[in-house]
Amino acid sequence: MALCTAFAEELDRSGVRLAVISPGSRSTPLALAFFRQDGIETEIGLDERSASFYALGAAQASGTPVVLVCTSGTAAANFHPAVAEADLSSVPLIVLTADRPPELRDIGAGQTIDQIKLYGGSVRWFAEVGNHAADDAGLLHFRSLACRAHATANGDPRPGPVHLNFPLRDPLAPVPEDEAVTATRRLALEGRPGGPLTTVEKASCGADRSTVNRLVSMVQKAERILILAGRQTDPSIREPLARLANACRAPVLAEPTSQFRLGPHDRGAVVTAYERIARRREKGLAPDLIIRLGEFPTSKQLRLWTAETDPAEIVVDPGYGWYEPVRTADLIVRCDPSTLLHQIENTAEQRVGGPAGSGFWNKWMEAERKERAEIEAAWDPAGGSEGPLEAGAVHARLAELQTDGNLVYTASSMAIRDQEESLPALDRDVFFLANRGANGIDGLIASGIGAAKATGRPVTVITGDLGFFHDVGSLALARGLEVPVRIVVLNNDGGGIFERLPQKQAMTGGEFEQLMRTPSGLSVEDAARLYGLPFHLAPRLDALEAAFTADAESVSVIEVPVTG
Repeated sequence: MALCTAFAEELDRSGVRLAVISPGSRSTPLALAFFRQDGIETEIGLDERSASFYALGAAQASGTPVVLVCTSGTAAANFHPAVAEADLSSVPLIVLTADRPPELRDIGAGQTIDQIKLYGGSVRWFAEVGNHAADDAGLLHFRSLACRAHATANGDPRPGPVHLNFPLRDPLAPVPEDEAVTATRRLALEGRPGGPLTTVEKASCGADRSTVNRLVSMVQKAERILILAGRQTDPSIREPLARLANACRAPVLAEPTSQFRLGPHDRGAVVTAYERIARRREKGLAPDLIIRLGEFPTSKQLRLWTAETDPAEIVVDPGYGWYEPVRTADLIVRCDPSTLLHQIENTAEQRVGGPAGSGFWNKWMEAERKERAEIEAAWDPAGGSEGPLEAGAVHARLAELQTDGNLVYTASSMAIRDQEESLPALDRDVFFLANRGANGIDGLIASGIGAAKATGRPVTVITGDLGFFHDVGSLALARGLEVPVRIVVLNNDGGGIFERLPQKQAMTGGEFEQLMRTPSGLSVEDAARLYGLPFHLAPRLDALEAAFTADAESVSVIEVPVTG
């Protein structure tokens, strides 16, 4: 207990505010240390997979490391999908797994698996904590490990998950033992007054002068500039990016999760219908320079088209990843995007100006107007009177129903693609998140509830019916939550995305239905009732609006039948 308490103290002093604990015996000292730590709130998740995605959503929404604790055995294995997502999405998680001590491994002792480097290359750092006495060396070891774990998860240099494995011996219960703590140094017993034992300061900096000059030169030489705004979580890029786009007459192809499509900034450069535009392969819209901030947008057609046109490409990637699916980038800049945009704007030697004329800009804006009109014309203006709603119309209406400060957490598969294509550019200051690192549908409900817990912001979770049932157990995490969460289930009775794949034509109808589309035949309403949550069926847009506002202070489930 003394060792684990020192560890929890250092994470508290480093800035951790939430620990998600799955109960078990071997992890008792860790769980109790965090439960007793005044500065850290604890949340109990019975299901380790739900608990881990809850922590993932909380960490992604807050931008600060969240602790995960579990007992030994397969409990730790259930964390793996969320650890993989945290790795690929650069989400800071501190994963603490209790383990049998070495003498109880490989001898048939219960609840024992090999937990050494359990998550492989998906973590930034792994440490087998070891067995230590509560002496000066042992307590300082646990304090130092906590500081290093926090710094590494938080970005040293790239944020992500860390894994510490604690081989804990009996007694596991907090039974007082005389003279068990032999440490005498005050630093070991109490830590450093006023802060963590070791603080790691991250430098937030821009690019060097030569890099900025090279980038500016590439912009000035280009005649057809496109800016791709992909998934990222920093709203501070909005204003400087808008200014750069207007100065360069560069359309911004903005995914909702870029935080640029919606917001109070100047959205005059925003293009939303780029999936449909890219599908046309119109030569006059092909760029000679792409500037990309964040990950590459979800659109497959856009990725294929940019690979075919082979423009010069500048990628701004502060996370030290390699988000370059086209594999042809000229320049990858490792710095804070907002700082870099200000550097470009303030460069004294070379001012950024737009290419000669605005023909390229005008062509893109005309294509955007045309495609948006066609997208919205395809939606049933009566809002579902003739059958299931179009998913795009639902995404658009949900965006209109948001208020400033709200958060939208969207599932992979069809939901994120429909949202990308259909969402208009609005003035709502809404934060969009998605688990798009591993692109899995698992854990979305837990992630959304975790985001609500960490931020205190109302959350709309948008998922398909298969994603909902895949994570239905996470509805248990809604108990006691005092932040409104609307879980919107776009029910198309199975995996609608497979309808768009070659398997549809290459398999028999029965094979495709059973192996790919996999309709569940389950009731969304029954699932909501099982967990004591309000349920609303919204077959029309007016019913969706009524359901959205009906339970404004609680967690509710809204089922929307959609086509596709």
